[in-house]
Amino acid sequence: MIKIEFPKPDVVIRQREQDVKPGDVPITPYHGFIDFHKITRDKGGIFLFYNEKNELLFVGKARKIRQRIKKHFEDNVSPMKNHRQEIFKIEVYEIEDPMEREIYETYAINVFRSKYNVDKVFY
Repeated sequence: MIKIEFPKPDVVIRQREQDVKPGDVPITPYHGFIDFHKITRDKGGIFLFYNEKNELLFVGKARKIRQRIKKHFEDNVSPMKNHRQEIFKIEVYEIEDPMEREIYETYAINVFRSKYNVDKVFY
């Protein structure tokens, strides 16, 4: 049996409102998230969407993580298009190697039992 050790997330963002203090510039929320700037723009990796109950909703991978996550909030073909309002937390793992991304994505979908992934499901 192959043992896969899942890494710790590089970035975790949650839906929240900005606590604007005098002199602060207000950040326009993007579907309830104001911390998208923390997600890398140029690196590849995987991302996990969770709901408020910390149930795994969806696992995805991308060569450029931030762009791909934003697409899930905009696309009409995204598997999350009818479930966007459920997303409360996003975990991001920076993984440059495409083969490693594929392995971690498939592993996360099947071990953590992702709710809305339909491809790569073996359970």
